[in-house]
Amino acid sequence: MKKRRLGKSDLYVSELGLGCMSLSTNPKNAQAVIEAALEEGINYFDTADLYDFGENEQIVGQALKPIRDKIIIATKAGNRWNEKKDGWSWDPSKKHIKEAVKQSLTRLGTDYIDLYQLHGGTMEDPIDETIEAFEELKPEGFIRYYGISSIRPNVIREYVKKSNIVSVMMQYSLLDRRPEEEALPLLLENSIGVVTRGPLAKGLLSNKMIDKTSQQGYLDYSFEELNHILPLLREKLADSRTMTELALQYNLAHPAISSVIAGASKVEQIKENARAAQANPLSEEELSIIQSITKMNQYEQHR
Repeated sequence: MKKRRLGKSDLYVSELGLGCMSLSTNPKNAQAVIEAALEEGINYFDTADLYDFGENEQIVGQALKPIRDKIIIATKAGNRWNEKKDGWSWDPSKKHIKEAVKQSLTRLGTDYIDLYQLHGGTMEDPIDETIEAFEELKPEGFIRYYGISSIRPNVIREYVKKSNIVSVMMQYSLLDRRPEEEALPLLLENSIGVVTRGPLAKGLLSNKMIDKTSQQGYLDYSFEELNHILPLLREKLADSRTMTELALQYNLAHPAISSVIAGASKVEQIKENARAAQANPLSEEELSIIQSITKMNQYEQHR
């Protein structure tokens, strides 16, 4: 598995990372998936304190403890569960972040977090205060680097301008090309690594694509459009490639991308994703065909 540098950091992350949110809460099952990821050369594991009320961090930390110095753990903060654990609220305050990091470290069973990410963000946040919290955590030794997870262009611009983020995690796929217009060029220009999530567009770009098509459509695509576009992509491009290959290689084709995060709940999914990530890069012709079939989606509702 090839690795790419994450922004200006000294972290070199596998081109395919494991999104741990999909892991089973059964430690034995989760361990099997994580071990399969390691066998495929994946060194980048992404979790969050929000997942399974923190249990996800515990499972990930326990599974990776024997090889802690050989892998990269990314987690996130900013969401606070309520007392009943039936909902959460957004809290990007300095006080919460500095408390949350210690709780994550305990659950992960580690002394440091390689990449600590703000799990969202709005323009109404106390952004300077939030940045201050992350900046203080570095010399305190709790984190090595920090980034944000956001799909909001205005929020991304603020952090690019004001902070030392090394990465931005965002949703991106050949069906969700919103980042191409604004975010990816900005981040590439500023040497900030992009970590993408949702490359398979909720399964629409997997080999079971038609079965996953929702009557509600997807982003700017209607149900009817998806039932036209998805078979067309397969017809034009998937003779010698799987749909998963097309999906992951489309992400990896952009020079701003450091790693593509894909979830997996089964060992077979890890193996399929790893094969797709290690396939030959898309040609210029293939990229052109994809972009002629798909839309440049709009970000308006997220500004």
